[in-house]
Amino acid sequence: MKKLLCVLSGMNVGGAETFLMKVFRTLDREKYSLDFCVNNKENFYAPEIESLGGKIYVIPSKSENLKEFRKGLAAVVRDGGYRYVMRITSSAMGLMDLKIAKSAGAEVLAARSSNSGDGKGIKGYMAHRIGKMLYGRYARVKLAPSDLAAIYTFGKRAYDKGEVTIIKNAVDTSVYKFDPTAREKLRKEFGVGNELLVCHVGRFSTQKNHAFLLDVFGRIKQDKPDAKLMLVGKGELEKEIRDKVASLGFADSVIFTGVRTDIPAILSAADVFVFPSFYEGMPNTVIEAESTGLKCVVSDAVTKEADITGLIKFLPLSASPEVWAKEAVGIDKERKSQAEVFRLAGYDIKSATDEFVRAIFGE
Repeated sequence: MKKLLCVLSGMNVGGAETFLMKVFRTLDREKYSLDFCVNNKENFYAPEIESLGGKIYVIPSKSENLKEFRKGLAAVVRDGGYRYVMRITSSAMGLMDLKIAKSAGAEVLAARSSNSGDGKGIKGYMAHRIGKMLYGRYARVKLAPSDLAAIYTFGKRAYDKGEVTIIKNAVDTSVYKFDPTAREKLRKEFGVGNELLVCHVGRFSTQKNHAFLLDVFGRIKQDKPDAKLMLVGKGELEKEIRDKVASLGFADSVIFTGVRTDIPAILSAADVFVFPSFYEGMPNTVIEAESTGLKCVVSDAVTKEADITGLIKFLPLSASPEVWAKEAVGIDKERKSQAEVFRLAGYDIKSATDEFVRAIFGE
């Protein structure tokens, strides 16, 4: 069996993590396995990883203890006999991990971009610019979910030379489809009747721009007073967002669900998906929303490659909440199957997994 060690901060519900789990579920697990080296002690996907035959190793992060991080990663690679190692990163700062893996005996080093920006200011930007010029020395395989993410992480030269493989954030369209029964059940669970249900799925972090989303929802309520907003996820800014909801007087209109495993049902229940991120790579949640036939209003920081179905309306963050609200309430709620559209566009998970295997394992 060929084993790939994936190195990232944690295996919780995020874009890159979701992609990896989709691939792991689809892999021929008699031939291949994915194992994970993380820093987070609590990992949402840990039970499923183990049930699929994978392993999850927890080591200190660089910020906690750089020396112990180096020792820990080297030990995992060496003792586990990992020939294949992939670093999931939003910037070239992941280069260090590949150097450690190589020194510990890894032969095939890969890097997968998870974003088209990281929002870490001028220091992070400069370090990233310097680091990405060195990627070619270590990463034999370069992967990205979109052209935009590829250029950001690996540079335009590497992209133009065809050194980056674009593997789409595909979905299982037999799972991510509109389900009227699930819609009715979930809306009933959360006390939603016929009113407009606005949805957002994503971590409560600066990147996801929840504060602006609440401003948009405030304008929506002026036109649709009984509208509801469903926020799916957890994160470091959740308390701040809850406080803003209370200060705006929206406590009875905003539903905080926490992390959910029934995202297809959530998306079936929603009437419109609003996603005003400051930056993204190729957001899984937007693609999943499209797969269920859900209309989306997203920031133009999201690559246009995400519009697989024609269901996306891109807006600049410089546009007012009124403009965003008008687009959200004006969207036709009719839902149609997108399975064939996704298949023709190469966004079915089987095709993406086959491409992943070819890129990493060379077969």
